[in-house]
Amino acid sequence: MKNYLWLVFLLLSHIGFAQENLSYQKPSAEILALADYERPPSVSISPDKNWVVFLYRPTYKSLKDLGQSETRLAGLRINAKTGMASDEVFFNKMTLQSIDGKQVFNKLPLPNNPQISNLAFSPDSKKLAFTLTDDQGAALYVMELATRKVTRLTQYKLNAILNSPFSWNRNSDRLLVSFRIEPSVKKDTPGGALPSGPIISSSDGQVSQLRTYQDLLKTPEDEAEFMELGTSELKWVDLSGNVSPYKEADMYVGANFSPDGNYVMIMTLKKPFSYVVPVSSFPMETNVYDLQGKLVKKVNETPLFEVMPKGFSSVRAGKRGFNWRPDQAATLSYVEAIDGGDASKPAEFRDELFNWVAPFDQAPKSLIKLADRFGGVIYGDENHALVSSRWYDTRNVKTFLINPSTGQQQLIEDRNSQDVYNDPGRPYMDKNAFGTYSMYIKNNKIYYLGAGYTKEGEFPFIDEMDLKTLKKKRLYTAKASDMQERISSIVDMAKGDIIVSLQSAKQFPNYYSKNIKSGKQKAITSIENPFKSLDNVHKEVLNYKRKDGVALSGTLYLPANYDKNSQEKLPLLIWAYPQEFKDKNTAGQSTANPKEFTFPNYGSFVYWVTKGYAVLDDAAFPIVGEGKQEPNDTFIPQLVANAEAAIDAVDQLGYIDRKRVAVGGHSYGAFMTAHLLSNSNLFAAGIARSGAYNRTLTPFGFQSEQRNFWDDPKLYSTMSPFMSADRMKTPMLLVHGAADNNPGTFTLQTERYFQALKNLGAKVRMVILPRESHGYAAQENIFHLLWEQDRFLEKYLKNGGQDKQ
Repeated sequence: MKNYLWLVFLLLSHIGFAQENLSYQKPSAEILALADYERPPSVSISPDKNWVVFLYRPTYKSLKDLGQSETRLAGLRINAKTGMASDEVFFNKMTLQSIDGKQVFNKLPLPNNPQISNLAFSPDSKKLAFTLTDDQGAALYVMELATRKVTRLTQYKLNAILNSPFSWNRNSDRLLVSFRIEPSVKKDTPGGALPSGPIISSSDGQVSQLRTYQDLLKTPEDEAEFMELGTSELKWVDLSGNVSPYKEADMYVGANFSPDGNYVMIMTLKKPFSYVVPVSSFPMETNVYDLQGKLVKKVNETPLFEVMPKGFSSVRAGKRGFNWRPDQAATLSYVEAIDGGDASKPAEFRDELFNWVAPFDQAPKSLIKLADRFGGVIYGDENHALVSSRWYDTRNVKTFLINPSTGQQQLIEDRNSQDVYNDPGRPYMDKNAFGTYSMYIKNNKIYYLGAGYTKEGEFPFIDEMDLKTLKKKRLYTAKASDMQERISSIVDMAKGDIIVSLQSAKQFPNYYSKNIKSGKQKAITSIENPFKSLDNVHKEVLNYKRKDGVALSGTLYLPANYDKNSQEKLPLLIWAYPQEFKDKNTAGQSTANPKEFTFPNYGSFVYWVTKGYAVLDDAAFPIVGEGKQEPNDTFIPQLVANAEAAIDAVDQLGYIDRKRVAVGGHSYGAFMTAHLLSNSNLFAAGIARSGAYNRTLTPFGFQSEQRNFWDDPKLYSTMSPFMSADRMKTPMLLVHGAADNNPGTFTLQTERYFQALKNLGAKVRMVILPRESHGYAAQENIFHLLWEQDRFLEKYLKNGGQDKQ
């Protein structure tokens, strides 16, 4: 009898649930026409603006690529055979042309189907270094740009696991290269070696706000393997391939030359390692050496960082952010937390910026103390530098003009960091006498390049600021036209020569040389649009408001040849991602641009405009918490209000059937989707990809939430779609990568959420994509994902809940 009841229970538990073992499918012809495209090249311009390098790579990886041997240690995913990250992006073709287009070289002396990565121009802009990788490792190559001569300088033994595998010296005549060491740890038979004892972790009683990380060290055997893989030797390699030793084997994570080229700052990992945080929080030692490898000064020791105080403005205690000051021969710049790094405690000053001149026989010099957290420094010359500070809770950013020699300071910027309409832009930096980049100063003036977002559109600009009066003068503003112009770089500020990109919804972004005084411009690149089937699709930025007055926007797509005056009502797809703000004004600012090139990819719903759907892409979903109120205090009501406003806005135009609306999102957008389906009746279906649904499994904060579970258990429960799974009555497609590496979005989140929904009788389908991490890469998986989404939307939007046969 007991066996019979158990059998009945098993049968009942599987009612409404069928396990499918499908082979990979491809989407419909309309979607495949967009998804199966040839990826346009990436463009890299040499520092002297004389050469353009075009880099091509396959549109997708393959399942075989994702199936390569992968070792997961200390928060890293490593290809132990090649000595590189397992998700390294390789280019398989490279071409070269002069900036004026008179010299074009489409065939360079490279192996067939090369795997190119780690490209770096030499300081003199005459050479290009890069790595080629095969099944056994990576080797260093150098190409002379003028002659296109390519030379292999090393064997396939480079180590790129913890840092860049090479660095140019300042004279451009040799490189400092990281070489792998020979394996010493022997692999055991399947099952591993017998453990020498239990794994033990302990706490000293300090409160810590640690996130949930993946791929951490777990055993002493993991530590030994991590040390072996991460250890390398540093050697000099000249342009003839001659190799000479520099530093003995160690776990190097960085090697940077001083501007004068006489010193090398080297950072190395040290024990003890951690089983609860990734490699970025491991102990580290920073030393400065001369070019013969002799120690000049130990400048810093950073302890293990396992105790994270509350607050997003908390940082590691002690000294941090060591860099060479670019405008001086050999001066280190670094910052130190005066408050111990703890943002939860009151303090008059938080951070202090220092300079320390080599050979470091004098005490470091304090440049400025900051009431908020250090946000960065841009050096110009001995009398001018810009220092910024930030405070996350208020989203405030300040910028100070300081005199590094005297300590004099002036506040020149004080604004909300999310206020894009009043963003002053970035200071223009140019090569100095050392060949490094510092703030460009001419006749006591500096220059800003700004994105130029306004209520009326995007109008990039160049401003000139007088360092004495602090007054600004607008030198150039991009004119309104059918094409969107964006400023890429400045070639010659005095002459007014710049490089811009131009694009439109139908025209792929291409580069042009331009003179801002005469307005004359000349094409540098001519990359074709790979998505011609979208040429007749209607695209516009839709601006609308939430019930509480918050301004919203989204990019609306309508099918080609759709008659907007007809009575035809289209199904609507909304793709979105929530973002937190501290005030309604900045939440209402929009950077959506109808003149931006339409580059569809699996990460949005734009494909489906070719199938007769209206699509509202990148719909604004701001979550606002003004004053002492936190955004998440009213997360769900604001979420629903955003969705309702978006649907109303399109519906008022007469284009859609509001009974056939679907919503989708990835990661935090998936979390959003689950909440909308459980807490509103606005949608007929939802697609949620790689999300987190049970916030008790991310108990020490998530996204921008700083409170932990024990601070506010009710908040964590309310913010968990898992807890409201019994209210889910809307069909849902859940997708997740089987090897998700993102903190918090463990694949288990989707599996457990699906199990709850299934057992509660929801209409839900789960797709786990083999070998994929947080973002998806393999063509087989992406095509199948598109097929799943297409079938799901046809069933629940176009056919009223019936399968299309």
